[in-house]
Amino acid sequence: DTVFLGAVRLARAAAEALGEGGVIGFVLSGSVHEPIPGLTISNGLRPGLAGFAKSLANDLGPRGVRVVGLLPSRIDTDRVRSLDALSGDADAARAASEATIPLRRYGTPEEFGRTAAFLLSPAASYLTGLMLPVDGGARSGF
Repeated sequence: DTVFLGAVRLARAAAEALGEGGVIGFVLSGSVHEPIPGLTISNGLRPGLAGFAKSLANDLGPRGVRVVGLLPSRIDTDRVRSLDALSGDADAARAASEATIPLRRYGTPEEFGRTAAFLLSPAASYLTGLMLPVDGGARSGF
């Protein structure tokens, strides 16, 4: 309820407050495109939010309001490190994950932040309704 409906309610309230122009940004997950084993509920909710965001982008576009999403995958955060530690050998889990990423490393919070800053900035003024993977190329599709 909190993950899905909370985000929907907040986005709708933001849309009303923005008036003409502005940007609503969602931080979802790489699981929007590729389910993550063991995260069944999240794997269902995140794609639903991505669909909501796209619909909202279509609805708000005529007012000049953009709606965008970021799909982080392996960003070197406390949360990701705790997930790696669940395996019993965090270093081995990280090495195995990094081996599946074309850039062969986890992203940094700073890299994620710079990507978000761009997507929310006027430099991205012609982008709306998109979900941008921030995953070092890990997504299988394009």
